[in-house]
Amino acid sequence: MRNALTRAAFGLAIASLAPLGHAHAVAGDRIFPATMAVDDPGVGDELDFQFGHIRTLNDDGNTASVNSLSVNYAKTITSNLAISVGTNYATQRAAGDPTVKGFDNLRLGIKYMAYVNPVHEFLLSVGIDTDIGGTGSKAIGSSYSTYTPTIYAGKGFGDLPEALRWLKPLAITGTVGQQTASNSNVPNALNWGMTLQYSLPYLQSFVKNVGLSKPFANMIPIVELAMSTCTSGSCSGHTTGTINPGVIWESRLGQIGLEAQIPANSASGHGIGVLIQTHIFFDDMFPHSVGKPIF
Repeated sequence: MRNALTRAAFGLAIASLAPLGHAHAVAGDRIFPATMAVDDPGVGDELDFQFGHIRTLNDDGNTASVNSLSVNYAKTITSNLAISVGTNYATQRAAGDPTVKGFDNLRLGIKYMAYVNPVHEFLLSVGIDTDIGGTGSKAIGSSYSTYTPTIYAGKGFGDLPEALRWLKPLAITGTVGQQTASNSNVPNALNWGMTLQYSLPYLQSFVKNVGLSKPFANMIPIVELAMSTCTSGSCSGHTTGTINPGVIWESRLGQIGLEAQIPANSASGHGIGVLIQTHIFFDDMFPHSVGKPIF
């Protein structure tokens, strides 16, 4: 995995030589980046690696230090329909308890981009994510499966009047999905989140060239809010999650990202964590071979 990450980082270094171009989530002049904690509304051929660290509460209610390395691959079936597969390797350490580590369950997903409005920079997609129970290690993965039908949306503000032109680089995205477990004893949850992003490439290209040089000209400052509200059982109504300020640097062929993870409340853990992302756009890197839709 480390070698794979090294190759990916090298590929992005080469990609930085290319100008910012087409990405997979596009509505008019707006390019929505592949965000780290809240899935973006687009579909595409892409490969994503993320490293995360956070101190959170484990199943016993104790504070645990969790490191995770995840990988996710998405493949387009048509230009607006994609399937995905992913997993992550996690290490969890808690005081007084033995360290547990291993692969989490296999994740499968399907997403359909149902509506695009280029004039108003709006995207709407629907999909379903599934964690396949029993496919991970006994230490990390659960024995039951979960199913999460989800709605994804994104809106850029390039259609604001000229008097508000400095706000045109702003965009928001959001998701909401009801997670249901195959084991009736496991609480269900409403997973929801949103992002607020300010695209400096958009500012430079479509509002005013303020003379930003690289790497700043390709940066997108962002805040993500990734939350989950328990909807059944004894935890019903309880909400946990993180607030993630950070920045994404995007090129034509890929992007890298860095975010802090700040617990939204005491039930979400203690201390500030981190997310680091490397993301490759196969649809732009290999548009006539592996990055091309099957149909």
